[in-house]
Amino acid sequence: MVHNPTLQSQARFRAVVAGTGSAVPEKILTNEDFTKIVETTDEWITTRTGIKTRHIAGDGDTTGTLAAEAARRAIADAGMSAEDIELIICGTITPEMVFPATACFVQEMIGAVNAWAFDLSAACSGFVYGLSIAQQFVSSGRYKSALVIGAETLSRITDYTDRGSCILFGDGAGAVIVKAAESGSNGLMYSTSFSDGRGWTSLNCVAYGSRNPVSKPLADPKMVYMNIQGREIYQQAVRRIVELVKECLEKCDLSVEQIKMFIPHQMNARIIESVGKRLKFADDQIFINIDKYGNTSAASIPIALDECRRLGKLQSGDIVLLVAFGGGLTWGANVIQL
Repeated sequence: MVHNPTLQSQARFRAVVAGTGSAVPEKILTNEDFTKIVETTDEWITTRTGIKTRHIAGDGDTTGTLAAEAARRAIADAGMSAEDIELIICGTITPEMVFPATACFVQEMIGAVNAWAFDLSAACSGFVYGLSIAQQFVSSGRYKSALVIGAETLSRITDYTDRGSCILFGDGAGAVIVKAAESGSNGLMYSTSFSDGRGWTSLNCVAYGSRNPVSKPLADPKMVYMNIQGREIYQQAVRRIVELVKECLEKCDLSVEQIKMFIPHQMNARIIESVGKRLKFADDQIFINIDKYGNTSAASIPIALDECRRLGKLQSGDIVLLVAFGGGLTWGANVIQL
């Protein structure tokens, strides 16, 4: 298991969140729609997941187009232009194509001619990993600005005959602008990241790659879809997220009461509620929007952060805790003072 912590107090500059943005496809798939696809009910889905609707990519939507739109909105929110961006990091497991990187397509789409760009594959932890990396580049003084994106079109790798998993996933993108600041108390306070490759069988999509290349027939045609061991993921997620929150509070010398908003990866409302009770967060300290979007993997935290800000639930100076757990296995967190 690998651990990578980053503490803002050791940095030359503050890595400040200067803007947020998000984008989701127009098409909506409701629980009622699923009753026509698989044997299920709205009550069954809602009780077990907390999900009511999810946005699904249409013919004209791709991971890149959604990421680019979220990026444009974040850039506008920060009062910047695309030419100001020096680094683009895109967390995704559903890239535009095998290569080039989706981040490169975003660079071209938004006109970020002065940036360099790359993708990051850490499943649901992709955005918090990306924010940690951006923090280090910006706080060290290497770059003045970075664009961090979480974007997914999970509907492209969802098996809509599997009643246990197809109900979970949606599509969308969220983005954050990180800028360097010479003074002040706001910015990324702490980031921490972990991985444990021994747990890869719990959550994966095994085709197509070098292990199962396109030139070789698959042992099972459904290997092109996501595979999830729900019970294993539930148990691991609750444990690891609780550990992450405790680490963040200790390293930043914070109490639960000082966290204005806890924004976890929107994997399952029951998991989020279980974590909240164990950590003694008040209901109004936890932001949940999985009911509207489903699980959008790397996109879920930046979408939630953007929505939380736009609803007026966060103000300058508030402390936000972001936490994710995903395939790899990977997990990580960021503490931010806005």
